[in-house]
Amino acid sequence: MRNVWTIVVAGGSGTRFGGPKQYEALGHRRVLDWSVQAARDAGDGVIVVVPAGDAEREGGVPGGATRSESVRAGLAHVPADATIVCVHDAARPFAGPDVFARVIDAVEHGADAAIPGIPVADTIKQIDHAGAVVHTPNRAELMAVQTPQAFRAQALRDAHAGGADATDDAALVEAAGGTVVVVAGDVANRKITDPDDLRWARERIATTEGTHRMHTDVRVGQGFDIHRFSDDPARPLVLGGVTFPDAPGLHGHSDADAIAHAATDALLGAAGLGDIGEHFPDTDPQWKGVDSLVLLRHAAGLVRDAGWRIGNVDCSVVCETPKLAPHRAEMQRRLSDAAGAPVTVKGRRAEGLGALGRREGIACWANAVIMKETGS
Repeated sequence: MRNVWTIVVAGGSGTRFGGPKQYEALGHRRVLDWSVQAARDAGDGVIVVVPAGDAEREGGVPGGATRSESVRAGLAHVPADATIVCVHDAARPFAGPDVFARVIDAVEHGADAAIPGIPVADTIKQIDHAGAVVHTPNRAELMAVQTPQAFRAQALRDAHAGGADATDDAALVEAAGGTVVVVAGDVANRKITDPDDLRWARERIATTEGTHRMHTDVRVGQGFDIHRFSDDPARPLVLGGVTFPDAPGLHGHSDADAIAHAATDALLGAAGLGDIGEHFPDTDPQWKGVDSLVLLRHAAGLVRDAGWRIGNVDCSVVCETPKLAPHRAEMQRRLSDAAGAPVTVKGRRAEGLGALGRREGIACWANAVIMKETGS
């Protein structure tokens, strides 16, 4: 079955722009947020690669010194069962669903890689180091290439295995002997490279919002879950999708991941879709011992299918043991991947009060924000 993941590359420092352009405001979102949302709408999961110092704040993967290194960092977090991997520049916030669909469809029909392109309008001159013209290419044979670029997952992994660098990933696949095809791009899928590009993008957003007056419906959901510690010494402790070694496990029908359960309940509640018990009852054997990130990913899909965009989920965990801080970044990354939106985790102690203070179990509260934009 098709399983499409997208790596959104936002690891640049913005040298030409004068700062990290991916965080610039663009309408009611940032440039990065537009690109990530487009990728989420087009596939099954998104990996966001950001500058190393921003990874914890953004819930993303730390990038490398070059674009290719950043793509490899993201590729390392793409699930092994992904069949198609797209790579998209965060600086292209207007990549529409049609562009994603065209490149994905081309790979499904046999190409190793598919890239969107638009015809070159200007005459191109090739010059030497002294500025003298040495060749005038036939512009009918030239295309200006965009992202997203789609790849057969194994072809992209093989192309990056040698650690080579290139200005785009299709060049690596091409160099490895893969089949690369060009599909129709979109002139509106413009890359934000300098301040003039950002001004154009903001004018485009302002014009669109002025023509189609938008109303944002915001809802908040709250989730809660609590599990006692298990008497089974072989049962692992799983929190936020991370297994804690040398810690007693929690009793439950699934893997008893209290954080993932609370986040799932918060999302379902925000969208008015019931609760976790209705969708994943502990009387159903198919959920016996299941990875709770599967439940969270399914719930997030139901929320999006209902027309909502997930803003974020914030989780507060109350426990005396274990210490969450060493695993916090990994928990946030795994939860964010499953939810398709930023998920944050905070740890709190019960200060010896009640059952939680006596180390009898672990509880988690979660709040989720979802949004829906409609014309008025």
